[in-house]
Amino acid sequence: MSTQEFTTHSAEETIALGRKLAGMLAPPKVVLLRGELGAGKTTLVKGIAEGFQAASADNVTSPTFTLVHEYRGPEVNVYHIDLYRVDTPRQLETLGIDDLIAENSVLLIEWGDKFPSLQRDQNAEITLKHSGNERTGDERRIQLRIY
Repeated sequence: MSTQEFTTHSAEETIALGRKLAGMLAPPKVVLLRGELGAGKTTLVKGIAEGFQAASADNVTSPTFTLVHEYRGPEVNVYHIDLYRVDTPRQLETLGIDDLIAENSVLLIEWGDKFPSLQRDQNAEITLKHSGNERTGDERRIQLRIY
């Protein structure tokens, strides 16, 4: 297992970090994104999707209501999954997440820690914490763990 920690001070820096992290998330990967509401998970995904040339940052949005967004790149397909509104294992099953796992796919799953089955499947985890205050502004601490 390897762990790396980063600090960003703006949405732009978080997106840039996401681009960098794409190089560390070679598919196939199931990545759980951990962090409170507003921690910057979708902002980071914007950069990861750009890093894989699957979507521009402007085209990446939160899948809160659609649950799954797919971004197809020339070599990697990125799936951004938001389980905030999914409450039961049965609801999770209907999403067909297992069917998305492929040699060329990276699954970025928000709120996946709600489901033990996903925690068993994960092979990476990104934790985001908003640590800003009046002095540090929009600071976020971001930790990447690859198993």
